[in-house]
Amino acid sequence: MRTQVAIIGGGPSGLLLGQLLHRQGIDAVVLERQTRDYVLGRIRAGVLEEGFVDLMAEAGVADRMEKEGIRHDGTVLAFGEQQVHIDFTRFAGRPVMVYGQTEVTRDLYDAREKAGAETFFKVEDVTLCDVETDAPYVTFRHEGEDKRLDCDYIAGCDGFHGVSRTTIPESVRTEFEKVYPFGWLGILSETPPVHDELIYSNSEQGFALCSMRHRMLSRYYVQCPLTNKAEDWSDDAFWTALKARIPQEYAERIVTGPSIEKSIAPLRSFVCEPMRWGRLFLCGDAAHIVPPTGAKGLNSAASDIYYLYHALLEHYQEKSTAGIEAYSGRALARIWKTQRFSWWMTSLLHRFPGQDPFDLKMQRAELAFLNDSEDAQAALARNYVGLPY
Repeated sequence: MRTQVAIIGGGPSGLLLGQLLHRQGIDAVVLERQTRDYVLGRIRAGVLEEGFVDLMAEAGVADRMEKEGIRHDGTVLAFGEQQVHIDFTRFAGRPVMVYGQTEVTRDLYDAREKAGAETFFKVEDVTLCDVETDAPYVTFRHEGEDKRLDCDYIAGCDGFHGVSRTTIPESVRTEFEKVYPFGWLGILSETPPVHDELIYSNSEQGFALCSMRHRMLSRYYVQCPLTNKAEDWSDDAFWTALKARIPQEYAERIVTGPSIEKSIAPLRSFVCEPMRWGRLFLCGDAAHIVPPTGAKGLNSAASDIYYLYHALLEHYQEKSTAGIEAYSGRALARIWKTQRFSWWMTSLLHRFPGQDPFDLKMQRAELAFLNDSEDAQAALARNYVGLPY
């Protein structure tokens, strides 16, 4: 088999790249190690930057998002009972879109199937070969048969545990990592959201986040030790913990109900440099991970796709390799800025083991500064809605 671009990973970043390329007449084959249903069963964040929304429109898959998504013009940061409202439209000139990652992925899969683009599910033993040459190829096993896919370029969109990043020799890549000493316990419940915007809260009991998927589907989180297991938390224990960590006005009116999904996510910051080796490009979690505070995970992947898509477009339409040569540098320049923002939000809003009274005073002072400074609110808003590509 032969294609122009081999995409390793059938999550939202790989599918978005494939759909964008298809619309420009560039052929791409997607290889995914899981089933479609498994990919769609992953519960992930749903806050989309305007840049991501624009990419979905360019890919021709924005119709359902525009009908069912919820635009947010701001967010609330709380420290105990003190609250600061960050006005996105005032300070950044644009909102964010709340639309679940599962729905993004579903829309992209539906579009790919409608286009008749080739996707292989449940692939095994994926190996990226000769990526430093002009003739890279991928070998894999599918339905009991060994297959080979020749290509011009390979996009590694297969996540932190995929084969793409580790294909780059250790002597070539440098990895930066910070592991946080806590996780997020999250539940999904078929209840109306407690507020029409997201609430980020720092309390004496720890961090909490009130989020949503749509008008009758809420997503809530509380900070918890990494030693906890989701099954050890009853629904009642979760709701009690959440109410104790958010301002009283929200705790009194929150609608509780049985959880339909419950899980604990560890938090880490991670970056791999470079993001290109020969004809292999890393995208999304294959190259970088952010803590979910600030909603940058999927959005960071989208910025990679933007740079790679335009680099490939420039190559195939204008016979130029300038974008390809610049890909890693451009992507990393933006990634480190989103890493800084996610790290800052995490540091501001969580309780860390060993924090002393001075550390807590610094968190309170930071929130007070946000409350008093429109410049600080503007900086937060511009980072949250997304830095320009």
